[in-house]
Amino acid sequence: MATLMAADLPLANDYQQILRQQLPLLDLRAPVEFNRGAFTGSVNLPLMTDNERAAIGSCYKLQGQQAAIALGHQLVQGEVKANRVIAWRNFALKHPNGLLYCARGGLRSQIAQQWLADAGVVYPRVKGGFKALRQAAITVIDQAATMPVLLLAGPTGSGKTRLLRQLQAVDLEALANHRGSAFGRKLAAQPSQIRFENDLAGALLQVQTVNAPYLLLEDESLLIGQRNIPHSLFQTMQRSPLLLLEESLQARIEVILQDYIIDLLDEAMTLYAEQGFSQFSSMLQQAMARIKKRLGGALYSELSTLLCQALAIQQQSGDINLHRQWITRLLTDYYDPMYQYQLNKRDLPVLMQGSAGELSQWWQQQVTAVGH
Repeated sequence: MATLMAADLPLANDYQQILRQQLPLLDLRAPVEFNRGAFTGSVNLPLMTDNERAAIGSCYKLQGQQAAIALGHQLVQGEVKANRVIAWRNFALKHPNGLLYCARGGLRSQIAQQWLADAGVVYPRVKGGFKALRQAAITVIDQAATMPVLLLAGPTGSGKTRLLRQLQAVDLEALANHRGSAFGRKLAAQPSQIRFENDLAGALLQVQTVNAPYLLLEDESLLIGQRNIPHSLFQTMQRSPLLLLEESLQARIEVILQDYIIDLLDEAMTLYAEQGFSQFSSMLQQAMARIKKRLGGALYSELSTLLCQALAIQQQSGDINLHRQWITRLLTDYYDPMYQYQLNKRDLPVLMQGSAGELSQWWQQQVTAVGH
């Protein structure tokens, strides 16, 4: 096979397609860069370690580009180089539809692409690297903010997330890995802000393939856990009309029981094994403590006691029935009044209200009307 020169190696610059399809990405940046933010589907197989990158950066400042390049080849040669190329080659063969990139599509990705080609694998490089993809993601979000937006609202436990998934909408809470409330923290860490925004752009592009009259989102506050909705999009959400999801109190209690007791414990047991139940218990108790001031001393004391009793019985026998007591009180005495107050205060137009089935039917009618 003839040696391919850099000019002959493939470049990719259809950034929206890369984001929409969430293509596998071989991220060549140093771990410190990757950890600040990346993309779903990206795997960090760096050309240089953090220490190597720092040494080359110092050399560049003191002695210039040629000396820095020479040092880079000195640090990454022999077995070190061979092992890195093998890792890239394995990734490329496993993900033939993927691409590679570095920070700006410069020297690092060009070198890695050439080394891969020398090893018999021609793999496309993202033109402009992470920076270009990141800029494309920001542009997608800003463009989405100019579209007609419709917000799905409803009291806590009404099953908004379940309905959003059925309607092919953007699930902001899933992207932020947080359910949005004081009890919404999950065991796995939230993504970085940059990762959240990058993945949001991909999700926005995916739903735009469904020709709907509105961009449908859940009604959220600015912060979802510790991740904030990008400013331009949040500003649009603040003045957008609502779909109101209405479900019975009993149905909502069961949704909360499933999400925050059954599913959370399953997740904790999977992650922590024998320590799973204590992790699960402390998460619930910390969540209750986070809203102590808003609950007031008497209600907090009562709910906290009920929660501890429910956890003790659950640990002894597996019976989760007592959890329904504190969940009921929390909904009726705290979440529901707060939801109603915020809804009245904002005074946004309501396009439709009803059960999940009724809202789903209404939404499908809107989508069908646009298609004709």
